[in-house]
Amino acid sequence: MVTDVRTRRLLGAETLVVVAIAVGLSAARSVLVFASAALAPGRLGAQQATLNGSAAPGHPWLDLGLQLAGVMRLLLPVGVVLVVVALRGERLADVGLRTDRWRRDVALGAGVAALVGAVGLAGYLVSYAAGGSLAVVPTTLPPVWWRIPVLVLSAAANAALEEVVLVGYLVRRGEQLGWSPGRTVATSGVIRGCYHLYQGVAGLLGNLLMGAVFARYFQRSGRIVPLIAAHTFIDVVAFCGYVLLAGHVAWLPAPR
Repeated sequence: MVTDVRTRRLLGAETLVVVAIAVGLSAARSVLVFASAALAPGRLGAQQATLNGSAAPGHPWLDLGLQLAGVMRLLLPVGVVLVVVALRGERLADVGLRTDRWRRDVALGAGVAALVGAVGLAGYLVSYAAGGSLAVVPTTLPPVWWRIPVLVLSAAANAALEEVVLVGYLVRRGEQLGWSPGRTVATSGVIRGCYHLYQGVAGLLGNLLMGAVFARYFQRSGRIVPLIAAHTFIDVVAFCGYVLLAGHVAWLPAPR
């Protein structure tokens, strides 16, 4: 815990700005988007939330450039965190980026992904059937050669953004600011949940719970590589699985 008053204030300001730029503004926008959807005529299930859509329909090369720019936009806040950590004389290990047993961490992430992914899918389908969630469409990208690679890159970038900023960085700063472990876990989980509220109630509750569990894991283990791996696997399966299954199974909402 940092005890110098001026240093704590600057650290608090730094934390607020970094988290707000990385995910905070998007979380606020997500809340407003959901409010708009909830107030619109008809049920939520009749509306659609597209996660990876075409940015330039009919122009595949321009679309590819815009997709890659979107991936870089997700990764830039991660770069900011790494620079800030280095400027403060901290190690990457202080925010959980430890690679001393990366094979074991990736394997652990795969196991966590299987469990969390199954529970998350079940929760979404229940919420969607009950009218509490929008029809989540993981991708509407055209069937071009770069669709799968871009979806994989998007999955990895989203994972890096959320786990580095909302777990490694935020939990570390919470400890330095003197927050209780429970307050830190709750803050991380709530921000993550709000960040996904545009998908509906399942997006809020599922990600709030996942965020809280991930933050608690980092508090106990000091590692986020398993979390980045798990999040990446979950999104890759969701994005690419949708490409293979959409239109072929009745229980999966198809794009309109």
